[in-house]
Amino acid sequence: GTTVMRMTAFDADDSSTDNALLRYNILRQTPTKPSPNMFYIDPEKGDIVTVVSPVLLDRETMETPKYELVIEAKDMGGLDVGLTGTATATILIDDKNDHPPEFTKKEFQATVKEGVTGVIVNLTVGDRDDPATGAWRAVYTIINGNPGQSFEIHTNPQTNEGMLSVVKPLDYEISAFHTLLIKVENEDPLIPDIAYGPSSTATVQITVEDVNEGPVFHPNPMTVTKQENIPIGSVVLTVNATDPDTLQHQTIRYSVYKDPAGWLEINPTNGTIGTTAVLDRESPHVHNNVYTALFLAIDSGNPPATGTGTLHITLEDVNDNVPSLYPTLAKVCDDAKDLGVVVLGASDKDLHPNTDPFKFELSKQSGPEKMWRITKLNNTHAQVILLQNLKKANYNIPISVTDSGKPPLTNNTELKLQVCSCKKSKMDCSATDALHISMTLILLSLFSLFCKSLP
Repeated sequence: GTTVMRMTAFDADDSSTDNALLRYNILRQTPTKPSPNMFYIDPEKGDIVTVVSPVLLDRETMETPKYELVIEAKDMGGLDVGLTGTATATILIDDKNDHPPEFTKKEFQATVKEGVTGVIVNLTVGDRDDPATGAWRAVYTIINGNPGQSFEIHTNPQTNEGMLSVVKPLDYEISAFHTLLIKVENEDPLIPDIAYGPSSTATVQITVEDVNEGPVFHPNPMTVTKQENIPIGSVVLTVNATDPDTLQHQTIRYSVYKDPAGWLEINPTNGTIGTTAVLDRESPHVHNNVYTALFLAIDSGNPPATGTGTLHITLEDVNDNVPSLYPTLAKVCDDAKDLGVVVLGASDKDLHPNTDPFKFELSKQSGPEKMWRITKLNNTHAQVILLQNLKKANYNIPISVTDSGKPPLTNNTELKLQVCSCKKSKMDCSATDALHISMTLILLSLFSLFCKSLP
């Protein structure tokens, strides 16, 4: 008695006469199963209604959920003398969620190696509803056995299977077995008189296989602070690595993995790290005062497993570098009015307080008259000044520069001075094996260097 649809026909004859008085009739139903008379049409209104038990309108038991009815409309009130017209009514039986999903078995088995993630088993279900609808699509939920959230389950959209995955690696030494209780539901709710039964839950038994795991350093990375230049053979640190495979009672041996400067060694049995060379903070292998080396811990498993530990050694500075002087060559004209020869700078690879302020001094000058002197400009620069014009030649000016370390270190350096002849802004140092250089360029360069050096 449920109205399915309404058919409407039109007749161009006078509506006040029987020539336009229409009556409706079902000529043919396709298919004819499960009953050849599934529907009835009201002859006057054209309403198509169901005339069979709802049990026969079960989409899951039909050969096809699609019915086609050939409808005839006849004028003259349906008398045989009336004219007719036909049309086809197509009726689709829509799905209702009247079948809950059911697991194909009550218990599933899975095996997974410890430390591994990914899908470990596909859970299969059956559902008689329409696969194109939410009444068929399954939604899985782990309702017990997953306190550490090590497992997740997602639906395969093509097969409707539940893909159970390990998302946090399992540890055999903590638990070798896991039991999960999983339920399955549809995306759409079930119709009111249908409920999920025992077959909508299943158990998954998971066995964890033991794997030989590599030893683990504690802590990692390891940090220690040492002075540079400590004696060869000094103990830096004793490392500690443990084997996670506590049930196998394995032994551990240590070895050097990466030691960029070749400064270190490790006792293979007890993990004590010692020096085989002098630690140098100024080495190119040291970055931001930190030297990094890697070590291995290897267990006795079959096959052996390896763990890697990182050691950071922070090197404290020692005053072990003499300051260097720059430049070491200067040129001046033999008739120069400005007798300031050059601004000297000093640098030191060490850190404060083992660097500046630097002390600049001239070594004792030979001869009765002094020809130059040195004047400090700031903590890192000084200026060499001639006390008289010199003849065209090469001169070596002995200069010592001393840092502020304790104890201080001194570097004795000779500044090579070329006295050249200058004509028409051209400097001629040919007699002193020098190149011809523009006098203007020399003066500008010296002035710029002097300005930058002032505090």
